[in-house]
Amino acid sequence: MPKTLFKIDLTKTMDQQELPGHNRWHPDIPAVVSVNPGEVFRIECKDWTDGQIKNDDSPDDIRDVDLTRVHVLSGPIYVNGAQPGDILVVDLLDIGALSGDEWGFTGIFAKENGGGFLTDYYPNPAKAIWDLQGIYTSSRHIPGVRFAGITHPGLIGCAPSHELLAKWNKREAELVSTAPDRRTYGAGLSGDTPVLAALPNSKNAILGNLPASEYDRVAAEAARTIPPREHGGNCDIKNLSKGTRIYFAVYVEGAKLSMGDIHFSQGDGEISFCGAIEMAGFIDLHVDIIKGGVEKYSLTNPIFKPGPVEPRYSEYLVFEGISVDDTGKQYYMDVHIAYRQACLNAIAYLTKFGLTGEQAYLLLSCAPVEGRVSGIVDIPNACCTLAIPTEIFNQNIFPV
Repeated sequence: MPKTLFKIDLTKTMDQQELPGHNRWHPDIPAVVSVNPGEVFRIECKDWTDGQIKNDDSPDDIRDVDLTRVHVLSGPIYVNGAQPGDILVVDLLDIGALSGDEWGFTGIFAKENGGGFLTDYYPNPAKAIWDLQGIYTSSRHIPGVRFAGITHPGLIGCAPSHELLAKWNKREAELVSTAPDRRTYGAGLSGDTPVLAALPNSKNAILGNLPASEYDRVAAEAARTIPPREHGGNCDIKNLSKGTRIYFAVYVEGAKLSMGDIHFSQGDGEISFCGAIEMAGFIDLHVDIIKGGVEKYSLTNPIFKPGPVEPRYSEYLVFEGISVDDTGKQYYMDVHIAYRQACLNAIAYLTKFGLTGEQAYLLLSCAPVEGRVSGIVDIPNACCTLAIPTEIFNQNIFPV
């Protein structure tokens, strides 16, 4: 087994760990460990909420989750020899649950605290707990379903440079300024529309081993971990599983690689926002460097080569959505509306087979469903599809 370079104690919050991680992006957060190119090592991770969600039947913890604490990340990891302009090559060798902690959760966040893709239709909190048995999972909260997961880190990336961080903060602040009446992300305030972006917020910022004298400055500048950006980050790509190779641009000396938000399984889109099967776990990694790779390969965002490990299902039921919302309003080539309609159509269908709307919503978020932008040229309707593997059900769900 590879040497564990970052170990976690599940009874402690991230800031109380022997090696504290972080929950913000900033180039000045110190690396906690260093590795050489070619090295293989293990990193342990807490779940993305830092242990706020419990293995019980109440959704109150989902309702009350403090979103200023997320995502807790393990790292940064300093890769010796990595310089700005290089490509950091990261191989995901193995990913799994921690021994004795083989469970995960999927949630629907309350509309007034985070919400989700379908928050206008499902505004109230809900939770499903999943028992993990090897590659399979089932839930007491969604009976009649069992499937194989495709385990992956929802969030992995390198530290930004000061210049890149400033670019993020500038463009996201400009976006927020276009709708200043929208509520603050994770503040627990009510509102009918979600915030446009999660701007820097020093509340509950965890900044690793940063000296106390630097805390206020860095906390005020550091970017939230909510969205994916040029460096990778919270991409939530379900196919980044065992055997995957990822190519990251390096922006700071040592790259400062961090990761977390491990998912046992996820559907394309992670539509309920807390929509994967979230868990604590470990990742075994191998790293290498391509000197000058950013310019050589015109790398802007990460690229990856998927591994060979994923569930193999042979039968799917596919639901279509177009750029027309449920009130009949026409939109022009809007893939957001089209994918939302595909999801809503699938949920309505699954309620005819004994699931509640909330159960179907949770299931589409975390089961290995396949989402596609299937048509993008036929004005005025984009076409998106959602394919559900039918073998995950213990009953026939095809029309007869």
